[in-house]
Amino acid sequence: MDLINEMKTIGADMDAGLSRFMGNTQLLETMLKKLPESIAQNSGIDQDIESGNISAAILKSHTLKGNTGNLSVTPLFKMYTELTDLLRAQKIPEAKELLKKILPVQKTVLDIIARHS
Repeated sequence: MDLINEMKTIGADMDAGLSRFMGNTQLLETMLKKLPESIAQNSGIDQDIESGNISAAILKSHTLKGNTGNLSVTPLFKMYTELTDLLRAQKIPEAKELLKKILPVQKTVLDIIARHS
């Protein structure tokens, strides 16, 4: 199974992604393969929350929301959208709980991408 079809199996809207990339499958796959770097660069949201650096957590969450949205990685996009909203509303306990749910989904996405890199 190719990368785009495997991403579809976890609920990523790759049809919307392909539309956003004007039907260029190769370009979408290239950009998907850059997602792990963005996730690595924006890791540590949990540490930011624990240390009280909520503005850093918001910035990282918002960046990942945008990146996953642009790539139509729908499950992560929806979760990072909610996380960003919770952090902005200072709903820290709820944000911590959601982050626990995000990380396994994120690992699944990273594992799929790694299989195709």
